[in-house]
Amino acid sequence: MSKIYVTGLGPGAKDQMTIRAKNVLEHCPVIIGYTVYTDLIRDQFPEKEYLSTPMRREADRCRMAFEEALKGRDVAMVCSGDAGVYGMAGLICEIGKNYPQVEIEIVPGITAATGGAAVLGAPLMHDFAVISLSDLLTPWETIEKRLRAAAEADYVICLYNPSSRKRSDYLKKACTILLDSKKPETVCGIVRNIGREGEACRILTLEHLKEIQADMYSTVFVGNSKTMELNGRMVTPRGYKDV
Repeated sequence: MSKIYVTGLGPGAKDQMTIRAKNVLEHCPVIIGYTVYTDLIRDQFPEKEYLSTPMRREADRCRMAFEEALKGRDVAMVCSGDAGVYGMAGLICEIGKNYPQVEIEIVPGITAATGGAAVLGAPLMHDFAVISLSDLLTPWETIEKRLRAAAEADYVICLYNPSSRKRSDYLKKACTILLDSKKPETVCGIVRNIGREGEACRILTLEHLKEIQADMYSTVFVGNSKTMELNGRMVTPRGYKDV
């Protein structure tokens, strides 16, 4: 039986791809994914057949993978980060109900939350929430409700998709909401191009973060009431006493 491997590539750097993911890509003759993601690995696996679709054609991409698998070929459906965190794993499983003869395996990877946290220091050492600011699939009213709940509960908050050309003010809107429950001096961090060329990070306050222009290549971290900056690192204490 042919199989679809839904594979997280990690942030983008070759050395941040898991050994399992690399083995899957070496095994599968067909690799399918959004063009930006297939371009990240094309030079590593030049002999493969690559198929892709533009953004917002995820369902078509999944059906393409199943049709290729029905031809008897194993397929790697790739996405950045982890396949199960804002990736393709869920949609593959949903569409897979119409293709019971095709086996599915999810191959995890380093997601932006953990990859970016390592660049900043240790901001996710205690309870945290991950929230995407993209309203393509989730109404803004729902996003706002989740932001308020996470802020009121004093979670560290990791924001995916903080801004884009069409959503240039969304990070500012999110910060304004968070400031209803969090102090202006709350320690925050932003990492751009995690694990890729041009990687850069910055630590700043929530009040200052509100005025920052981010993009889709950025991941934002908003600390809790105990998060601090230590020697240029963003650190959230685990809770150990008398360290």
